[in-house]
Amino acid sequence: MSEWPEGWTGDRGGRPERYGRGSAGAEPEQARVMPHVQRGNVPPRQRGGYGVPPQQSPGYDDPYAGSPAGPDYDSGYNTGQVYGRPGGPGQGPGGGPYGPGGAPPRPRRRADWGRRIKYGVLALVVVVLGVSVGTYFWADSKLHKDVDLSKVIDRPSGGAGTNYLIVGSDSRKGMTKEQEKELHTGGAEGQRTDSMMILHEGAGGPALISLPRDSDITLPSFKGAESGKLYPAQPNVHMKLNAAYATDGPTLLVRTVEAETGLRIDHYVEIGFSGFANVVDAIGGVDMNLPQGFKDSYSGADFKAGEQTLDGKQALAYVRTRHAFATSDLQREKNQQKFLSALASQTATPSTILNPFKLYPALGAGLDTLSVDKDMSPYALARMFFAMKDVTGGDGVSTTMPVSGSNGGNLVWDRAKVKQLVDELNNGEKVTVSDGG
Repeated sequence: MSEWPEGWTGDRGGRPERYGRGSAGAEPEQARVMPHVQRGNVPPRQRGGYGVPPQQSPGYDDPYAGSPAGPDYDSGYNTGQVYGRPGGPGQGPGGGPYGPGGAPPRPRRRADWGRRIKYGVLALVVVVLGVSVGTYFWADSKLHKDVDLSKVIDRPSGGAGTNYLIVGSDSRKGMTKEQEKELHTGGAEGQRTDSMMILHEGAGGPALISLPRDSDITLPSFKGAESGKLYPAQPNVHMKLNAAYATDGPTLLVRTVEAETGLRIDHYVEIGFSGFANVVDAIGGVDMNLPQGFKDSYSGADFKAGEQTLDGKQALAYVRTRHAFATSDLQREKNQQKFLSALASQTATPSTILNPFKLYPALGAGLDTLSVDKDMSPYALARMFFAMKDVTGGDGVSTTMPVSGSNGGNLVWDRAKVKQLVDELNNGEKVTVSDGG
C-alpha cells in the first residue's frame, strides 16, 4: 500500500485521515471533504490532479502553472478532483460535462420550430416577390406600345380618376383564310373599330360607357400620326365615329372622342378579332346567361336562351351581332358590356390568378394581341381589368353615351346629358346618366 506524502495532516488531533478505497474512516466516502493541502517540493509530474493524465495541458493539471508565484506556489485552492469525483472547470457537480448521469440537456424544440417557421415565411416572401417582379417585366415586354398619345393636339384638361378608351377592332392581322371563314370575319381590307368604350376609374366608382360606332361626329383638326402634318377641322362633314379610326388610326380616334366629349383619355387599349377569341379560349370559355336566343348569319351567331359557356368563336359572334336586334348597334353595345364584365369577373379569381397553368396562357394570349399607348404599364392594365370586374359586381355603372335621335342613319348625342355625364366623371361623382334616356 502507498505511503501518504509528507506534509499531509489530518483534521482531528493530528491523526491522518485516509479517504478512498480501503479507508477506515467512519464517514461515507462521498460525504467527506478534501483537507487543506500544503504542497512541498513535489515533482511537476506528480502535481497533476488525481486521475488526470500528466500529458494534459498545464492549465488543466495545475491552475496556477506559470503564475508569478512560481511552480511551487499553492493558495490552498481545491479543484474538487477527489478520487474520481471531478468538479473542475466546465464540469457539472455530479461529474462529467453534463452533470449526474452524463446526459446532455434537452434541445429547445420550441425555439427551433420558431426559427424554422420564421425562415420558411421569409423564403416564401422572397419567392413570391421574385415571381411577381419577373411576371411584371415579362408582361411589360409583351405589350405592344404602338400608340403615342403625345401626338394628340388640343387636349382637354384632366379630371378626377383615370379614363381608358377600350377599342375592339376588326383587324384580321395574323389570321389565315380558314380562320376568317371559321370566325365569320370576312376578308375586308383595312382596319376599323367594331366597338368603343370608355372605362372610368375614380372616387365615384367605376363606370363603363359605350360609344356607339354609328355616333354622328365631325372631324376636328388633328396632326397626322405618320406624316405629322396638321389637318384643319371639317365642321360641315358629318360621319360616323368609327370613320375617325379608319381615317388616321388610334390617335385621331382619341382626338375625336376628346373633342366630342370634353373628357381627357389617359390610356388606350385595343384588341383584334383573333386576340379576343384566343383570350376566351385560354381561360376555358366564359359563362353567360342569355335571356333570349338569336341568330345572325353575318356574325355566325346561333344561340339559345339560358346558361351556357361560350368559347372563343361563340364569344366573338356574340359581341359582333347587331343585325338580329331591332335597336341594332345599341343592343350590341349592351351585349359587349355584359360580356366584357363577365370575362373580367371570371378571370380575376383565385383559381385563375393563383394557377400558373391558366394565368400565363391567358396573359400571353391577351398581351400578344393588345395594342396600347406608350405610357401603359401592366399595373395600369391590371387596374383597368379590376375596375371592369367591379362594374359587374355592382360597385359601378354600365351605360351608353346619351342619344337623342338620328341624322341620316347616324346616332345624335344628347349634348346636355353628355355634359352632365362628363361633369360627374371629372368631379369624381357617381354617374347618374343611364342608357341615353
